[in-house]
Amino acid sequence: MMDPMEPIGRRPLKSRSSGWAQVLSRALVRSGVTANMISVFSVVFSLGAGAVLISVGSDALPPIWLVGAAVLIQLRLVCNLMDGMVAIEGGKKSATGDLFNEVPDRIADVTILASMGWCAVQQPWGMHLGWLAAALAVMTAYVRMQGASLTGKHDFRGPMAKPHRMALATAVCVIAAFFPSFADWFFWALAVMALGEIITVWRRLRGIALILKTKS
Repeated sequence: MMDPMEPIGRRPLKSRSSGWAQVLSRALVRSGVTANMISVFSVVFSLGAGAVLISVGSDALPPIWLVGAAVLIQLRLVCNLMDGMVAIEGGKKSATGDLFNEVPDRIADVTILASMGWCAVQQPWGMHLGWLAAALAVMTAYVRMQGASLTGKHDFRGPMAKPHRMALATAVCVIAAFFPSFADWFFWALAVMALGEIITVWRRLRGIALILKTKS
C-alpha cells in the first residue's frame, strides 16, 4: 500500500510504471516538448471538456457528446501524468516546473467541475453543487500545499483526491450520455463528489495536525 504522505509534490501513481506511459513519455522527450507545455495542454483539454458539458447542459448539443467530454477529461489526466514524467524521468525539470504543475491543475479542476453543474442545472441547486465541488477541489489542493509547507510532506489521500474526482467525472459523462435524465446523474455525482471532498479535506487536516503535534 502506498504511503499517502509524500516528501515531494509528486502523486504516487501506478500508471507511471506502465508500458504505454513509458513509451509515450520517451516519445515526448524526443519530440522536444517541454513539461510546462504539457501542463498547459491539460488546461486546453479541460476547457474543451467544459465547453462540451456546458453545451450539453444548455441543450446546444445532444447528450451523446458527453462521451467526448469523458475522453477530454482523460486526456487532461494523461497530461498530468506526462508532465511529471517528462520533467523527472526525461530530465527536463525547469525552475518554473512546480508552478506549472500546480496552477494549471487548479484551472482544470474548476473548469470541469463547475461545468458539470450546467448538466445538473435542471435539478434544484445543481449549478450550486458544481461550483461547490470546484471550490472544494481547490481546497483539497490548498490543504495539501499548506501541509507540505508545515511538515515537508504532501498528503495525497482521498476519498476524493484528483484521480478519484476525475474518475467519477469520466464515469458520469459516459453513463449520462446514454440516459435521457442525465441531469439526475450529474446532480448525484456532484453531491457524492462534494461530500467526498469534505472528508478528504478533514482527513488531510487531521493527518497534518497529527504530524505537527508529534513534532512539538
